[in-house]
Amino acid sequence: MTDEATTTDWDEECDVLVVGSGGGGLTGACTTAAAGLDTLVVEKTGYYGGTTAYAGACLWLPGNAAQSRAGVEDSAELGRSYFRAIVGDSTPADLQDAYIDNAGPTVDFLEQDHDVLFEHRPFPDYFDAPGRFPLGRGVFPVEYPAPEAGDDLLAAVRPAAWEERLGVRGPEGPFTDGRALIARLLVALRATGRGRTRLRTALTALVTDADGAVTGAELSTSDGEGTLRVRARKGVLLAAGGFEASHRLRREWQRLPGAEWTMGAPGGNTGDAILAAQAIGADTALLAESWWCPSVLFPDGSANFALGFRGGVFVDRHGRRFANECLPYDRMGRAMLAADVGNAPDRPVWWVFDGRWGEEPPGIVVVPADRKSFAEAGLWHTADTLDELAASTGVDAAGLTETVRLFNTYAADGVDADHHRGEDAYDRFFADGTGPNPGLVPIERGPFHAVRLVLGDLGTKGGLRTDTTARVLRADGAVIPGLYATGNTMASVAGPYYPGPGAPIGSAMVFGHLAGRHLADRGAGSGRIP
Repeated sequence: MTDEATTTDWDEECDVLVVGSGGGGLTGACTTAAAGLDTLVVEKTGYYGGTTAYAGACLWLPGNAAQSRAGVEDSAELGRSYFRAIVGDSTPADLQDAYIDNAGPTVDFLEQDHDVLFEHRPFPDYFDAPGRFPLGRGVFPVEYPAPEAGDDLLAAVRPAAWEERLGVRGPEGPFTDGRALIARLLVALRATGRGRTRLRTALTALVTDADGAVTGAELSTSDGEGTLRVRARKGVLLAAGGFEASHRLRREWQRLPGAEWTMGAPGGNTGDAILAAQAIGADTALLAESWWCPSVLFPDGSANFALGFRGGVFVDRHGRRFANECLPYDRMGRAMLAADVGNAPDRPVWWVFDGRWGEEPPGIVVVPADRKSFAEAGLWHTADTLDELAASTGVDAAGLTETVRLFNTYAADGVDADHHRGEDAYDRFFADGTGPNPGLVPIERGPFHAVRLVLGDLGTKGGLRTDTTARVLRADGAVIPGLYATGNTMASVAGPYYPGPGAPIGSAMVFGHLAGRHLADRGAGSGRIP
């Protein structure tokens, strides 16, 4: 923390300082800049977009115009009934209402700029609860043309995950998915004429006045400028991601061995914004929580998110299944936590499938073409028999054989008596089997494969407690004037749940927009809004 009284001068001034350039931060920036406020966005890394750029960028925003254009009859009330049935009282009801009631208006605001456009695509909600849409209510950004030569802003959009993390070159062409969302928001921000951006600029401390209100920040730059003091006349919006890349905070707050298995974009997400806010008295919640997911372990110790499993089973070292393998990814991650498997190096999970799938795993996961490195690292085993596969993986052979035998009887009957796989709409969305239950495909054709899975995440979801306008709160519930948070810097409105595809980015954008609206109103009229 830095007291304004000790700051004799400012290096730079703006109306609003936004820390972080993901979907939530850029939505907030677009909101304030469109209202005529001088808005500065700072990004710690050399790319814009954060983990949002990695995402498929489905946005869970009930009752929006893009749904209506596609003939999807959704509403805030339907979304609320579903969300409340899942999240319950794990987060404040008024915070949930703020999210749901402002989902549609956030889309309306962004689509006022012709450079921002969304479309509905099917992707099921994750729970069987009242108000569920079996084919989903999510909307996606429409793809955006690749940048023209000399467009330094769009050229700095973060590469896709498979390119940056795996060295796999993607196809040439327009921005898609999360990169399309970031590109569209950057273009919209630029079009306001009131938005500025800085790369390689990290938050180190928040500056407060004698009354405890946030008036600016100290930033550290990696381009030779050193420390930069920025005055923010209206306030600061923290949208710098969570703490998934911090080994220390993962061990302290989540009791996990480290941070190697996250899908969070590299270079950021180390909890800087959360710690800076804590230093001036901000309260936190949900620090033990993440957006969990099963992930394929890589030879370099990292892991890559996997979903959409169509075949095979997940087994522990005893060769036993512990959950429905087709669960939505966060629910599968929580099943791994409950079974105490995959969450440490000595608690392996193996994805066992047969040769009917060829050399490609039966799911949605990007892996390098060099499978030899996986085999050499003991992460991908292939054998002609299940006994041989068990021996090479260290799994109990009798347990694995019995598990596969029983699973094959379930496939023949069409009913998974243990874990009910293939009964839910989400299971069936990806299933392509030909038996009585398309979600149950027998494991019977050699060679047999085993791929190592671990408990990964898409980012942490615990952070700063906020009110319905995204203002950061103290432990006693009092507002810290001038300080706002959204995205994974904010304690998630979804609590310990992941209701549907796009809830992380969708809620980040809504609360970014709410923060921006409040910042635009701050100081209007006869007195400053606290």
